[in-house]
Amino acid sequence: MNICLGIDPGLARLGWGVVAQEGYRLRALCYGCIETSPKILFSQRLLEIYNSLNNIYLNLEQEPDFMSIERLFFGKNVKTAEFVWQARGVVMLWAAQKNLNIIEPEPNQIKLALCGTGGADKQQVQRMVQRFLNLDEVPKPDDTADALAAAVAGLAYDGAHT
Repeated sequence: MNICLGIDPGLARLGWGVVAQEGYRLRALCYGCIETSPKILFSQRLLEIYNSLNNIYLNLEQEPDFMSIERLFFGKNVKTAEFVWQARGVVMLWAAQKNLNIIEPEPNQIKLALCGTGGADKQQVQRMVQRFLNLDEVPKPDDTADALAAAVAGLAYDGAHT
């Protein structure tokens, strides 16, 4: 069995999901979203993300073998992108402290792994997450579904390189 922690990085909402692969079968072990309030200091929001990841990790029944975190591109809103990059840095530090290998698929690579095309829209990716993981509904919020998509893509790319 191969287990991947998928992360959709963000400051206000950071999606996470743990997916196991046994042969060709994929199964969501757990998933959720870390939300931080814009009413608290920026540094405290980063600390909240870090501490939340630690709590999630401590409560996992099985530790992930590696992490897949979506690679970011320069956005139109530089200020928002800066916050996301910093939150992503906290996640990368946390993963390094846990000795997790990291895969960083680009958004189009995640879409390609799930939908067969790098140009898939968000709803198509979310429906494929639901289908691949045999979930009753698309996980909410979107950040959670995106994190599960990153985990599924991470497992696909990890398997292709082993």
